[in-house]
Order: sequence, then structure tokens, then C-alpha cells
Amino acid sequence: MERIPQENSMLRRSFELSGVVQGVGFRPYVYSLARKYSLQGWVKNSSAGVHLEVEGPLQTIEQFTEQLPLQAPPRSRIESLKFSDLAPAGYLGFEIRESQEEEGKYQLISPDIATCSACQEEIFNPSDRRHRYPFTNCTNCGPRFTIIEDIPYDRPKTTMAPFRMCPDCRREYEDPGDRRFHAQPNACPVCGPQLQLVDAEGKPIPASDPIAFAIRVLKEGKILAIKGLGGFLLACDAQAPPAVEALRQRKHRPDKPFAVMLPDLSCVREHCRVNPEEEKLLQSPESPIVLLPWKRNSSIARAVAPGQKYLGVMLPYTPLHHLLMKESGMCLVMTSGNRSEEPISKDNEEALIRLKGIADAFLLHDRGIFVQYDDSVTTVIRGQNYVLRRARGYAPFPIRLSFSTRPVLACGGELKNTFCLTRDGYAFVSQHIGDLENLETLEHFQRTVEIYQKLFRIQPEVVAYDLHPEYLSTKFALSLPGKKVGIQHHFAHLAGCLAENGEAGPAIGLSFDGLGYGTDGALWGGEFLVGDFRSFRRKAHFEYLPVPGGEAAIRHPWRMALSYVYCLLGKERVFQALPLFARAARASGPGEEKVRIILQQIDRRMNTPLTSSCGRLFDGVSALLGICPSISFEGQAAMELEMIADSEEKGAYEFFFECVGDQEIIRLRPLIEGVLRDLEEGISPSLISGRFHNTLVRIGVTLCQKIRQEGGPEKVTLSGGVFQNRLLLERMKERLEGAGFKVLVHRQVPCNDGGLSLGQAVIANFID
Repeated sequence: MERIPQENSMLRRSFELSGVVQGVGFRPYVYSLARKYSLQGWVKNSSAGVHLEVEGPLQTIEQFTEQLPLQAPPRSRIESLKFSDLAPAGYLGFEIRESQEEEGKYQLISPDIATCSACQEEIFNPSDRRHRYPFTNCTNCGPRFTIIEDIPYDRPKTTMAPFRMCPDCRREYEDPGDRRFHAQPNACPVCGPQLQLVDAEGKPIPASDPIAFAIRVLKEGKILAIKGLGGFLLACDAQAPPAVEALRQRKHRPDKPFAVMLPDLSCVREHCRVNPEEEKLLQSPESPIVLLPWKRNSSIARAVAPGQKYLGVMLPYTPLHHLLMKESGMCLVMTSGNRSEEPISKDNEEALIRLKGIADAFLLHDRGIFVQYDDSVTTVIRGQNYVLRRARGYAPFPIRLSFSTRPVLACGGELKNTFCLTRDGYAFVSQHIGDLENLETLEHFQRTVEIYQKLFRIQPEVVAYDLHPEYLSTKFALSLPGKKVGIQHHFAHLAGCLAENGEAGPAIGLSFDGLGYGTDGALWGGEFLVGDFRSFRRKAHFEYLPVPGGEAAIRHPWRMALSYVYCLLGKERVFQALPLFARAARASGPGEEKVRIILQQIDRRMNTPLTSSCGRLFDGVSALLGICPSISFEGQAAMELEMIADSEEKGAYEFFFECVGDQEIIRLRPLIEGVLRDLEEGISPSLISGRFHNTLVRIGVTLCQKIRQEGGPEKVTLSGGVFQNRLLLERMKERLEGAGFKVLVHRQVPCNDGGLSLGQAVIANFID
């Protein structure tokens, strides 16, 4: 901050601010603050942020400078504030100047913001000119990231450009005292976007009141596709089992939980247990889906989230949602508008094609969506918020790093993909892209990479990718020009957890997940690493076991159960336990022939890779208990095993370590034998699951203590998709902290592969 000596009391001060300072009412705030202190000058947006100059008495300018960051708009985030003092210029009055583009400069962009209370009051006020207008917004709420095509953030560079403001809206837009002053999406029923209701064939439905007609469709038990902020949602009556089952069948989603939208907090309390932290999160400007304990007497159909103790709940976050929910009084399933494994639909014509056969009617509008955007998913554990899927409300706000980076593009993994671009001290982790398993999602990925590069003016010098040669993200990375760096999957988990916690390492990294390509060509997933941003050493891992059939064993966990018993306990034990496998495979007979074929496959190593995966261990135990012999979505077997676990159970199974070279191998024979023995003795699956979870916690704590005793660090990171398991995460963290470790967990990005790109990016930054 540079000041020049002043011979008199008059001064001109020039400010440069960066952060989220556009699209959040910052210029009108500056205008009002300057007028309050009777200062002269100007304020304007630029590609770099907000620039302003004020002129007046030195003492008054000092007061203005002190108040500027303290009273900033609630959705703004000032990352940098610099000023310098100059000789007075003789300004007359204070004005808001036109925005200025600056080559190569960039600014942070606000995520979309849930409807504020003032706008809610207007849409439900019969005397207000925006009564029941579903696109009401102001500088404190509404679409941002999903409509911005470029910076500086001005209406001509948004999807609102085609809508010319009427005189009333123009007056609001130009009045510095109005909360809609320079609100770029500002509109009303006269001049703004409009709703349209069409049938399953895309033919207009004559309805003077599209919202009322849409509610009628839902109350008839039909499925409605609704165009939202970042794409389409599919809605149906959550209290009508036939409607929920119809949606499952049409969407080809037999088991994966749906989220629900409930009208208000009183309704949430009726169906779920909710604490003050969860209530605050539900009502926050981010307004994510929050996983809440589901009451057994809830009238929401159990088919909404089969086999789950938790229900994904969100409150209305757009004016259209508020109108639908309040006027219907319904509890609605609200799930992404896509077919299984495809990206969310965002354009009207696209949705009519891709959602044909799923939706009975479509509630459309004519405001364009520039960037697709799923709902975010979060949970609260012991008063702390954890992001499980990072999208609406959070992205594209960056992760602040503790060091400055060079421009890097990290392409992430295959499942739950995100990518990450870095610049200066920021890591721009994208919104949830999805599973990169088809062309549609890959095209969505590529388009979004281009959007981020343009918005944040990033031209990568290095491209980072996962070591798995068959990932589409890896193939995309390798097709790009320039320097490329392959990053081991579990090393990236460790580094990402360090980075978001502002730590540099070294740390012990517990990286537990489904699978990741190892440096030895095997599929890792139950790893104890020691590392920092530059390198890692593999200190311990679960023993390697075969994955018979590769992908087939992931889809059918009973194959993993068979592999564990056969390889650890022998063929005789397999046939002693044959009734268990018959049940697991859901065979009508003893399943002997099927079992023999799989054993031959293991013996001959035909399409049978080796894995140390903790996720596959969960699968095998889940199948042994008959809980989930086959799955319809990734992680289902592990989720259902967690859901039945007796949290009061204190027992655990035996295990032992074997030192091989410089690594400890976790031997699982006693664990699997213990599970089989308990099953044969009639011990309940809930107790067995509780003991299994306790065993993993004991393995984790015992090995971390051993590594520390051998000179290892006292920091531990818990990362990888297995740590979405709340029971395991809570207990592992508690026991490690009790043993004197500093435990780092993911809260800003998902612990699953949605956080992988962050780790890849920071590692690539440090690789020469």
C-alpha cells in the first residue's frame, strides 16, 4: 500500500480489488459508501476485478478505506486489496464507469446463489410486480456462473443478452440505491424469460398458468422435467411409490438414491433428524443437498433411497422451486435430468431428445444455460461440513493454495471426474463432471475445460493425468501439446488433502478407495503412503488378491467374496461355505458349477488383475453377508454394508502384518475367517459389519503408530472414496487423534475421485 506525502488535507486514493467482486453488488456498494462519506471519484469493473478512485479529505478517505472491506456485500470475497495515493484530480461527483477489458487479466467468478429472502417476499406478494415471477433475482442472488460467457461480468456477455430490459427494470438497474443496481440477470414478467409447458413429444400444452399445470402433472403421479439453473431436473411425487418406481425404471437407475426437495424446514424436521449445523447448511446461499438421518416413520417412499439410513434433502433454491413447492405442498424427488451415466441436459431441444421416454411433460424456459451444473451434495459430521459432490453453489470458486503455482491442467480420473486448472495461488477445481465412460460426458468435460481456460485466462504449461492408460481423461491429456506428467492415483489423493488443508507434508496418507493404477501395474486401493507434494513412498498396503473377471467382479461383488475365501482359506473352505455363495450369487441351486468356473479363472489368471483395494474388500464382505451380491451403481455394496453396521459393537477381527522388503503387507486371512465363522454361528450381519469397520480402524491406527515409531510423520491424511463412509471416517479420525496424530480430511473438495484433480495439479506444479 503506497502513500505519498500530502501537503494539504485533500487526497486521491486509487484502489484495485480482486476476488469475487463482480455480480455480487460490489459497485453499488462502493457507490453508496463513497456517497456516505461525500467522496468524489469513480468505480468500474475490469477483467482483473474492481478498480476505483476516491478523492476528498485525508481523514475521510482513511475512514472509507477502513470500512471498504468490512461492509462489503455478503456474497463478495475480497482476495486482494491494494491502494496507492495520488495528487487530487478534481473529480466532480461519484460515478460508475463502463467496464474495461484488460488483456490476460482475470477475476474470480461467483457461483450461482440461492434466492434471497427479499426476492422470496416479492414473488409471494400479490401487489408486487414480480408476483409469481419465476426468474426474480437481484445483486444478492440468482444465476451467475451458469450464465456468464466471458468477463468482465456485464449483461452483453451473459445469456441474458437477448432480453432487453423494460423501463421499470432499466430504472432499477441504473439506480445506485436499488438492490438491483447493475444486477445483470435483472428481469420481470414484461421483459424477461418466460416459462413454457410441453408434453412428452415437445408439443406446447395450452396452459395460462404453467406452474399450476405442472403441479397438476406431479399430483397425477407423473414425471416432470424442469429446466433449472444449470440444467434439467426430473421431478416426481416422493410420497408416491408408483411414481418413484416409474422414474427408476425409465431412468435405468434401480437402486442409486434420489435426492428430494422439501418445501421448508418444518417439513424437513417431519421426515429427518436435523441439527442446527445442518439447518444452517440447508438454508445457506449454496443451498446444497444435505444427507440427513431419515426417520423411520417418514412418509417419503423408501424406494427414494433403498437400503439407506440417510436421505439427501435440499430446500428450494430458485424462485421457480419456491413457487412449485409452496403452491403444491408436495415433497418431490429432484434428480439430475439425464439417463444413467450421461451428463445433465441443459438445452430445451437437447432435453426433449435425451429425456424422451422418461418425462411425461417438460417445464421449459428461454433463458440460456452456458455452463452445466449439477446440485452439490454435502454432509455434516460432528459439526463440520463435508462436500461429497462439488458443483452448484461452490464451483467455480477456487481452492486457495498456500503457494503460488504455474499454469497447470490436471485432468482427474474416470469416475466422479473433475478437472483442475491452477494459476497464481488458486486451484480452480471444476464442478462435478461425472463418470467419463461415454462420448457425451467426454464432450461435456472438454467443453468445460475450454470455458474455464477462457474465463480464467489460463494457458497450461503442464498437463497432469492419471497413470491408468484406459481412462478417457488420460487419453485426452496425452492428446494435448506440451509437457505432460503422469501422477499416481493415491499419491494424488494424499497431495490433494494436504493442499486443501494448507499443509505441505510430509504426512502419512491413508488412501482407501475402489481402485487406482499402481506404479507396479497392479490395482491399488488400500494404501499407506508417506509423502509430500514432490514424492511418496509406499509404506504398507492390503495384500494383493485377484479380481476375477475384472469389471465383472466390480459389478458382481460375490465374485470378490469367492476370491477372498479361495485365496486366503483354500478350496475346501470354499465348498464348506458353498451355501453362502449360492445365496450371494442368488442361484437356485448350490452354485457349484459357477463357483468352479470362477476358481479356474483365478488359477489361470484369465482376466484376473491383482488388487490391494479396500473398496473391493468392502464389496467382498458385503457379498459374503448376502447384502449386496450384485450392484447397479458404483460403491453400492460398501454403502449398504455401512448402513447395516451396528455402531454400538465394540468387537473386531484379527489381522497381522508381514514385512516384505521395505513394505508392510496387511494379511486378511484372520479377518475373512472371522467373518465366515460368525456367519456360520448365526451372528447377525449388523454385528459382523460393526466388527469389520472396527477392524479397519484398528489396522489404520496400528500401522500409523508403527510408521511413526520408525521415524515417520505425525500428520495423517484420510482420502479416497472409502472415507465417504461416515462410520469409518469418524472412528478412524477419533482414534488417530487419540493416539496423538494430526488428522487432515477433505472438506472443500470430495474425498472421492472428485478431489483427485486437485492433488494432480499441485504435484505437477512441483515436478521439474
